[in-house]
Amino acid sequence: WGGKKRLYSATKFILYTAASSIFLLIGILGIGLYGSNEPTFHFETSANQSYPVALEIIFYIGFLIAFAVKSPIIPLHTWLPDTHGDAHYSTCMLLAGILLKMGAYGLVRINIELLPHVHSLVSPWLILLGAIQIIYGASTSLGQRNLKKRIAYSSVSHMGFIIIGIFSISDIGLNGAFLQIISHGFIGAALFFLAGTSYDRICLYYLDEMGGMAIPMPKIFTVFSILSMASLALPGMSGFVAELIVFFGIITSQKYLLMTKILITFVMGIGMILTPIYLLSILRQMFYGYKFFNKTNSLFFDSGPRELFISISILIPIISIGIYPDFIFSLSVDKVEDLLSNFL
Repeated sequence: WGGKKRLYSATKFILYTAASSIFLLIGILGIGLYGSNEPTFHFETSANQSYPVALEIIFYIGFLIAFAVKSPIIPLHTWLPDTHGDAHYSTCMLLAGILLKMGAYGLVRINIELLPHVHSLVSPWLILLGAIQIIYGASTSLGQRNLKKRIAYSSVSHMGFIIIGIFSISDIGLNGAFLQIISHGFIGAALFFLAGTSYDRICLYYLDEMGGMAIPMPKIFTVFSILSMASLALPGMSGFVAELIVFFGIITSQKYLLMTKILITFVMGIGMILTPIYLLSILRQMFYGYKFFNKTNSLFFDSGPRELFISISILIPIISIGIYPDFIFSLSVDKVEDLLSNFL
């Protein structure tokens, strides 16, 4: 059900995922078979196990590659724009909302919990990578003509905040990363859903061919605008709280020097300035202007009750988390303290 290059994109996706899964499998087998005659895959046993430094580094790199493809972390992200650009929008919703978050979850659950020593060694480099990723994703998104690729690169940019939160090694930063995982899961899925509903009506994906959709489709325009605001971290939405807490997490982290913190925060700030630029330009190119479509047989009907129901179902948690983020923190705070007790 994909676009014109669906076979290419699907093959690329399978190759990336399969190749990264090999690293994951080797890492799991290595941890399971190490240090005992009986292979054990029990999580608690593995968490209390200590490894030689060289072996722990090898395990860590294996897991990191696997989860960096899944998350994605640059430079292993190149499957994502193609897959998002050519997949059907329901697939994109699953990818953005659930699949990418598995990579971040794996980093927290396996890399931090099982291999804390190497995690504290590599975290400064990966924080730097996360900061670069925020700017890279935002500036690359701006150059895309395809609407879904533009949203895909915005996902890459937002994953940068999650990476910075995970590698800040502070409880505030890690809680912020969890909040951003949940928040972006809703926002990314909703944006792809609206891109798909727009495509169903006008059969166009290229932004420079669109324009003037606000008048025939006011409901889609309204919901798309609200979700774009959520994505660019408007106060009162979940994106704002998550990014703000990741900011506090890196500033209050005990692990980094002041100069490093200032540098990372500055780079994150630039990323936050670039985000509204590409999101507002999507709104401008799609909904404003006087360009009427020269398409024959395109019936401009607005969002139906089913689509509105889905949009509003995703919008309610975004606003609820933005207003009352304590609900998510109450679930994550104890676990985060347990995770970080390994580092102290």
